[in-house]
Order: sequence, then structure tokens, then C-alpha cells
Amino acid sequence: MPFVLGQSKGLNVVYRERKLNRLKNYDYSEPGIYFITICTENRIGWFGQIKNNEMLLNEYGDIASDVWMQIPKHYRQVLIDEWVIMPNHIHGIIVIEQNPVGTENCVGVEQCSTPTRNKHYGLLSKIIKSFKEIVIKSIRTKYNNYEFAWQRSFHDHIIRDKRSLNNIREYIKNNPSKWEFDIQKNELMNPGWGDLAKHL
Repeated sequence: MPFVLGQSKGLNVVYRERKLNRLKNYDYSEPGIYFITICTENRIGWFGQIKNNEMLLNEYGDIASDVWMQIPKHYRQVLIDEWVIMPNHIHGIIVIEQNPVGTENCVGVEQCSTPTRNKHYGLLSKIIKSFKEIVIKSIRTKYNNYEFAWQRSFHDHIIRDKRSLNNIREYIKNNPSKWEFDIQKNELMNPGWGDLAKHL
């Protein structure tokens, strides 16, 4: 992936050039297993802090955790696998199973405001969009905080085999213990997968 140089407080900083996050011509409503990374705007640590290699959620982190766990209740044939909330991002595995013919993915109404039949805006994007919106709405309602924001879009990796799935599960579990080495904590703009990429 190409890099570009930027300036930050008089220092040269290397940023990853932004790319399209979704695989071209892939239908993200198709059954599959997806590794998702969602970041806060400007990598601000809204969700808590790491202490003794463990993630300690604050009130905002608790909201994000609760909303994430509710995802399967709002979408038929959608499951959540391993996941973790970090200070400034979320890693999670979302499973989309085969939907019975003639049924809709949506269970509720509020979480299904966007059609899923457009292949360029599939079910996966709708799930993440709804998750982000509900977290923002909850934080604003409960804490009157209008500064919290998400980074635009999200990063995904399509998990294609068991080896990759197990590697990603381990990566997610160990993410808090590797926080000091996590590139998310620095000013490099990337999904924060660190050395996981070579094992995918």
C-alpha cells in the first residue's frame, strides 16, 4: 500500500494513502465471515484504557459493547464471533449465514433504514452503519456529548478458511496485551491489523 508524507507539529509523518475499503464487485450481503475494524475519528480514545494488558471500558465503551452484542437480535442470519473494544477502535468478526428464500434480513425497523439489495451497499455495510448511528445517538442522549464521532466507513477482510479465522480470533483476543505495539496508537493511518496481515 502506498504511503504519503504529511506534517504534524513540525515533524514528517508517514500516512497510509486512503483506499477503497470494500472489495470491488463483491456482494457484502452474501453469506460469509468478515473481520471488521471500526475506528473513532482522529483515533481518539473514547472507550476506556488499557491497564495490565486488559481493556477497561468506560461508560462510552459500555455503550459500544452493549450495541455490538445486540446486532444478532436485529438481523436474521447474522451472528457475532470474537470481538474486542479497544480505546479507539473495535475489532470484530461478523458471520452472515444463508438467509431462507423469501425472507428479509431485517428484524427491527430502526436498524434497517437502508435497502440491502444494492451490491455496493450490502448487508454488512448496513449493519456497521446502524451500529455507528445507535452508539452516537446513545452517547448524545445519555451524556450530551456531541464531540464523539466515528472515522468514515470501516475496514473489512473476508475470511476464507479456518486457518485465517483462527489467526484472526487469536489476534482479537490478544489485542489488549499488544496495545503498546499497536500502530493504531501512533499517527499511522491504517486498519491497525499490525503483523496479522502476513497470516491471512
